[in-house]
Amino acid sequence: MPASDTQHDIDIAKVSQRSKDIEDKLPKLKHWTEQGKIILEMVKDYWAGRYREVPYWVISASALAMLYVLNPADVIPDVILGVGYLDDATVVAFCLKLIDRELEKYKAWQAAQKTGQGNGVIVDV
Repeated sequence: MPASDTQHDIDIAKVSQRSKDIEDKLPKLKHWTEQGKIILEMVKDYWAGRYREVPYWVISASALAMLYVLNPADVIPDVILGVGYLDDATVVAFCLKLIDRELEKYKAWQAAQKTGQGNGVIVDV
């Protein structure tokens, strides 16, 4: 496994382990809260081995976006009232644009799991 894959795995593990911290920060982004939670759920399901029908780059991009949200000392520090979360929202929005199709597949898989119809495999429709 190349060193870059190892670092990505460490980043994915960190997102999964610190998911509560990320969730606590997401409401401050209001508009992106639900989508951010779905991204976080996808990363957690991937890390747990429940959902693997997704390209690795999607998980990497998602994990990096969530780590950016978690970082209080990013481009615009979160302590700056009014605009502190603007860069976080921008990163989440950009990530959503990149992974939109895969996120829709994940949501379909998630819905199938909730209704008991899922077998863990996504069929591309």
